[in-house]
Amino acid sequence: MRQDIPTDAGGLIARIENVPFSRWHAKARIVMGSATFFDAFDALSLAFALPVLIRLWNITPAQTGLLISTSYVGQLFGALLFSSLAERFGRIRSAAGAVALMSVMSLGCALAGNFEALFVFRLIQGIGVGGEMPVAAAYISELSKAKGRGKFFMLYEMIFPIGLMATGQIGAWVVPSFGWQAMFLIGGIPGLVITFMLLRLPESPRWLISRGRLQEAERIVEQMEAGAAGSVPDAGPHPQPAPAPVKPDRGKWSETLARSYRSRTLIVWILWASAYFITNSLNNWMPSLYSTVYGLGLRESLRAASLTNVAQVLVLLVCAFFIDRTGRRNWTTACFVIGGIALAVLGFVGAQSVTTVMVLATFSYGIIGSINAVLYLYTPEIYPTRIRAIGTGLATSWLRLSSAIGPAVVGVMVGAGGIDSVFIMFAGVAVVGALAAMRMIETRSRRLEEIAP
Repeated sequence: MRQDIPTDAGGLIARIENVPFSRWHAKARIVMGSATFFDAFDALSLAFALPVLIRLWNITPAQTGLLISTSYVGQLFGALLFSSLAERFGRIRSAAGAVALMSVMSLGCALAGNFEALFVFRLIQGIGVGGEMPVAAAYISELSKAKGRGKFFMLYEMIFPIGLMATGQIGAWVVPSFGWQAMFLIGGIPGLVITFMLLRLPESPRWLISRGRLQEAERIVEQMEAGAAGSVPDAGPHPQPAPAPVKPDRGKWSETLARSYRSRTLIVWILWASAYFITNSLNNWMPSLYSTVYGLGLRESLRAASLTNVAQVLVLLVCAFFIDRTGRRNWTTACFVIGGIALAVLGFVGAQSVTTVMVLATFSYGIIGSINAVLYLYTPEIYPTRIRAIGTGLATSWLRLSSAIGPAVVGVMVGAGGIDSVFIMFAGVAVVGALAAMRMIETRSRRLEEIAP
């Protein structure tokens, strides 16, 4: 144990901030990132099974929208449930429970023999899918220090769109060759292995500190310092944040709407709802739209749809290395504006050409999709440790709600007003998001305890 900094809450936080990023951090990021990868896979797997199931089970457009939306309804409840469990029982056990649930239900989806059974399995699976991400985001954020937190977190967060991209590439190959059930088997079996890997990760030291479990936090901080292989600099005269209480500090969801955090909360809710209304509607509907509206073959439809996730990964790679320079607010505002313009062009002049749709829909998804990752970085930053998981879970519940509504609305609008009206609607939602983004607080290079005491 280091002797130059006292073993109290403030001293432990200072030591966390003083440890350079090392293999210890990388291991935690990789294991939690593996869970996030399969979270993405399970979230999107249905989209690449649907073109087959629509013909196999004679599913109508309205039923397609409901089948897509039911997962997001489950995700809404999962985000609230598992984020609450994370505040009470810790980040690791909650994340592992969420991954176990979504993996078992993925296997259930593979066994479904009709629309009704698949509907129920996707609903329950959504609880696990929705629960993993907010807890994982809180955990990774709490392992990070102020300087370079954006890059550290975004390199983890890239795993989600990589998972989406892999889902697209795997789906385009697996579904035509091995059937739609293979997508759910691939999502379920590795997830059970990752559950056990998660349980071997150390708990968040910041969460332990907030609960008054300083000795356990001390042991984990020592592991972090040991993992840096002697490269921990002298802590020097760093000002220490206020000590965490000795007794457990149990935050309540209502605190997110208290005067100190109300404005932050309302703004971030609008951001989550706006960004995901657009991206998840595009992600889930494009394979079917390419097939049914534009007449592409199954393999061509799946490959065209998978390009959206490739674009998102490329934009996020740029974002990871620039987010600590541009800041969260500037990046988010600019992406809503640029992506909204591309969608408006599609809505007014470009939706008749499948080539134009491929280019502009892929571009707009990649741009606005980067906002999704930035929100997973930004949201845990604006809340204190005692309500970080709850605040993030509540915020992500708005993405689930908008993602449940969005595909259903698209299904109705495609049948009633045509594809042009859908893209015009998306452009309008992007305007709402841009206006909200202009009200974000800037969090780059600031300690979590400074941003949200």
